[in-house]
Amino acid sequence: MKRQILTFGLILFASLTLAQNPIEKGQGQFNAGLGFSSWGVPVYIGFDIGVHRDITVGGEVSLRFYDDRYREVTYNQSIIGIAGTANYHFNTLLKIPSNWDFYAGLNLGFYIWNHEDRYAGPHSSGLGLGAQIGGRYYFNDKFGLNLEFGGGNSFSGGKFGISVRL
Repeated sequence: MKRQILTFGLILFASLTLAQNPIEKGQGQFNAGLGFSSWGVPVYIGFDIGVHRDITVGGEVSLRFYDDRYREVTYNQSIIGIAGTANYHFNTLLKIPSNWDFYAGLNLGFYIWNHEDRYAGPHSSGLGLGAQIGGRYYFNDKFGLNLEFGGGNSFSGGKFGISVRL
């Protein structure tokens, strides 16, 4: 048992010390996951690229379905979103360990709502401006988990997923 604990400790230590800064200038990162919302479960994929050691820009595509057949009126909705994002990463400023990444930023997107109920028309679309704050934990120099909270877009609430440095 002691040997297994020692092995686990060495693996954990190696994963913490081998991680690099969140995203270097010119480096890319792929993100994917699920959102949490009271109106269905959004799914997203995105890409970020470092433009400065503390700043990333990127894009994201999201899709959300909501089907409520248990109310008096059946309500079906889908939202497709395409957004651009910009984030400031606080690691340098706050001297955060390199296996963590804390950030905040803004996003601007175009969203297409398709909905069916007796009160609203079948389609609408528009621009959405949102803000986000989030963090990532990298297990090694390639893979990590992300958690983000935000509002003003199809992920009003938040999202959870994976991040892969390219």
